Amino acid sequence: MDEMTQIQTEPRSTQTPVPQTADAPQSRTLWGLDPIQLFTRYWAAHGVQVVRQGERSEIVKHAELYLLTDPSSLPLFSLHKLIDTLNWVQPHLVFIRIHDARERGYREWVMTDADGKFVRFQRVYDTPEQLARVVLTTDDDVAQLWQSARDPRTAWKRIKKFTRKSDRTTLSLEGTVFNRFEDRDVADCVRELVSKWKRPDSTVARAAKISADAWRDPQSNIDSSARFVGPVWVGAGRTVAPNTTVVGPSVMWDDPTVAVATEDIQWQEIVPTAPPLEPLPREAGFVYRFCKRAFDIVCAIAGLMFTLPLYPFIMLAIYIEDGRPFFFGHMRETIGGREFPCWKFRSMRRDAEKMKAELAKLNQADGPQFFMENDPRLTKTGRLLRKINFDEFPQFWNVLVGDMSMVGPRPSPYKENQFCPAWREARLSVRPGITGLWQVKRTRRAGTDFQEWIKYDIEYVETRTFWLDIKIIWKTYAEIFSKLSRS
Repeated sequence: MDEMTQIQTEPRSTQTPVPQTADAPQSRTLWGLDPIQLFTRYWAAHGVQVVRQGERSEIVKHAELYLLTDPSSLPLFSLHKLIDTLNWVQPHLVFIRIHDARERGYREWVMTDADGKFVRFQRVYDTPEQLARVVLTTDDDVAQLWQSARDPRTAWKRIKKFTRKSDRTTLSLEGTVFNRFEDRDVADCVRELVSKWKRPDSTVARAAKISADAWRDPQSNIDSSARFVGPVWVGAGRTVAPNTTVVGPSVMWDDPTVAVATEDIQWQEIVPTAPPLEPLPREAGFVYRFCKRAFDIVCAIAGLMFTLPLYPFIMLAIYIEDGRPFFFGHMRETIGGREFPCWKFRSMRRDAEKMKAELAKLNQADGPQFFMENDPRLTKTGRLLRKINFDEFPQFWNVLVGDMSMVGPRPSPYKENQFCPAWREARLSVRPGITGLWQVKRTRRAGTDFQEWIKYDIEYVETRTFWLDIKIIWKTYAEIFSKLSRS
């Protein structure tokens, strides 16, 4: 039995047969963190802040999600199945029912009398499958409401009153839910963290890598001949002797006589738990390519038929305000790096390119593209066209002739494509699109737009399917109609 779960019993009377641990896991630390803090750091590594009632911790503005749970629960589950719901439905709240179907069985305790003499064994049967409820939200105000509630029941009432039914959704997931106030559950929770968490260094600065699954504290003493099999975490002040084999999952807690300083979570500097590898463009089969091209042609013809009646009015508005030309074709790169003119209705002044050099220092974008919230180069007509995306109608022609697709990465010029070779090779392996994954999933958070651009372009290339294209088009039209209704 490893050090993490070993139980020592104290002399007890048979009148009160309640098992206790002499060295409860809550009193131990690893890398200066107790088990509950390790649990919190695990979720922080995924961009999630754990929020409980009565815990007066700061609601972090930089967290991507807030996990709202009651004070006694330590829930662990995969976010993977929630991604589509969060991205496409975009609910204000996600109520999650966690089904904990662990095989529970029973435990046996050694009962002793006041003199420490053996009395009997006591068998304790664990409860069957448990059902726990938690909430995920992106709204820090909801997190604040939850945290300030006096009890879980009040918290649930508050957040339901705060949001409309149409802004909420409910999902059921398999997971594990541990009781924070049960020593054995806390130990089991840590054991699961050791098994699941591949990059503790993402939120624990003291964690230093030994091997693929083993991590140590800088104040530990590990001989170079020691061997680690499976996930192992070694705390401060611990020694691993020469030629020792440590089998995981296991934890060697901090030596309680060693002072360990820990750092606060640096939310803005959290690195991904599994950094993406340089992508290899996905090979699409003949059937997919044929269907996608046929779909593009049909959509382009339909798009031109429906939008052509608007062309004279748009062209007249452009002419009255700023004269000719009506169209603007900027050179962009398509599949294989071939350049083509990407057509749009002209939305900027005729001297826009000259003005761009003067406005470069006011660029609000974090990547190679240029963006200003109130761009002075835009004409009044152009500002309206861009707001409702009508300036991109001529791109149906680009789709029809094969330069573009309905869905794909944003078309970019040669200069922009040189900023990230892996990104360039992936995005130029497919035709650029009128719309794409980046356009419908970007958050527009300051300082992250270029990173999201790279991320979603690569994600599309690696995971593209005909069904994904349909979902992106549907999301795009929904956003356009939403803009029209607000105009």
